[in-house]
Amino acid sequence: MTARRRPAAPMPAELRHFMRAGQHPARAVPCPHCRAAAHKPCALRTTGQRLPQPHPQRISAWAQATARCPACQAAPGAPCHDDGRHTTTHTRRYQEAEATAA
Repeated sequence: MTARRRPAAPMPAELRHFMRAGQHPARAVPCPHCRAAAHKPCALRTTGQRLPQPHPQRISAWAQATARCPACQAAPGAPCHDDGRHTTTHTRRYQEAEATAA
């Protein structure tokens, strides 16, 4: 007779988030471009083919959600700005988000 393995205990969500090896940290937020859910890979909208890296829009949304911008002092969750005008996400904010994720 073979012995059956008992199922492992479920992993808490806090640990699962940090143990996703090899995935870009931007996958923690939904993709505004292809509408992929959080922790799911981005896909082409026309064919549904999954992409190895997230869309740039998803990376930008992740950086805005997780890091304060050192260039314009925008708070996490707020878009970057220059003199009151909304602009694209600053490069320094991406660097700050990468440092926070590491």
